Amino acid sequence: MSDPTPPGAAPLPDPPTAAAPHPADSAPRLPASAGAPRRDPRTPWPNPFVFGFVGALGVLTAWLLVQAIATAGSMLLLIIVSLFLAIGLNPAVEFLRAHSFSKPLAITVVFLGVILVFIGSGVALVPPLTEQSGEFAQRIPGYVRQLQSNPTIRDLDERFQLLQRVVEYVSSGAFGSQLFGGLLGFGQVVIGAIFNALTVLVLTLYFLGSMATMKEAGYRLVPRSRRERTMLLGDAIIEKIGGYVAGNLIISLIAGLTTFFFLMMLRVPYALALAMIVAVTDLIPLVGAFIGAVVASAVGFFVSVPVGIGCVIFFILYQQIENYVIAPRIMLSSVDVPPVVTIVGALIGGALLGVIGALLAIPLAAALLIIIREVVHPRQERA
Repeated sequence: MSDPTPPGAAPLPDPPTAAAPHPADSAPRLPASAGAPRRDPRTPWPNPFVFGFVGALGVLTAWLLVQAIATAGSMLLLIIVSLFLAIGLNPAVEFLRAHSFSKPLAITVVFLGVILVFIGSGVALVPPLTEQSGEFAQRIPGYVRQLQSNPTIRDLDERFQLLQRVVEYVSSGAFGSQLFGGLLGFGQVVIGAIFNALTVLVLTLYFLGSMATMKEAGYRLVPRSRRERTMLLGDAIIEKIGGYVAGNLIISLIAGLTTFFFLMMLRVPYALALAMIVAVTDLIPLVGAFIGAVVASAVGFFVSVPVGIGCVIFFILYQQIENYVIAPRIMLSSVDVPPVVTIVGALIGGALLGVIGALLAIPLAAALLIIIREVVHPRQERA
């Protein structure tokens, strides 16, 4: 057979030969979305013992963490209180720095003022309370006789001997023993209170001196692209919280001083102790002012009915003046917290941390409102 390629021409390439199909290629293919691949049978199942052991370690770690937090709960509470006090005192430090005070000098002046308030309160409160508590215990029988002059109370007393039981209970010494747990319990209460006060003072001084450093360290945790916005928002929150704490302290001081002078005018006994009670309870949101007014008015009724009625009228009028005149003028720099948020925040804070939680709930609610107004609402408007 002759070669069809002409002389001098390049030979033609051989025609491609089809490769034999591989058995795997000839099998029908399923689409990629037909399902997840099955488990490789060569991979062993996890050991149930190892799985249970690791799970038990996780549960034990979580339980130990909860126990540690619960054990350190009192100290964590002192730290939170100290931080809020430092934030509340920071406006005073900034005010002094704006009037040519150096930062160390401004902190020293403010902290010395806090120490003087603590010492002055102790010197003014402890001796009168000790003396007047004894006098009060001695006067209880006379107060009981005054109550017995009321026909209704006298009738109830004749049926159940309530007043006589109260006198016997107080006079027997069981009242003081149960109130303070005996002499040892009272000593423990005093020592614990002194230790907590010193801890709060030291931590407050530290937080005051390190306020700028702590803020800078916190802001550096935020990405650079959002840091400036976060700094503006954080400074606004700290300013509002500081204004709220400082304003509440000033309002409480005014309430205490006003009550003291009023009770002194009416010659109500234990005026200083009652004024301190009114000042402290006035810090508690919602019910604090009512508690202080009830205690002071009850002592006023023990003096005489007209004095008690005068105390009730005084506290009603003063609360109106405080709510509509004093508080709005002092709280100009704080956030306007709606009443519903105030009530809900105080209830939740009181349920979680007691009185301290109720005190801290309002500034925390104010901070949350700032975040909602400055971050959440604009984001929702742009969406």
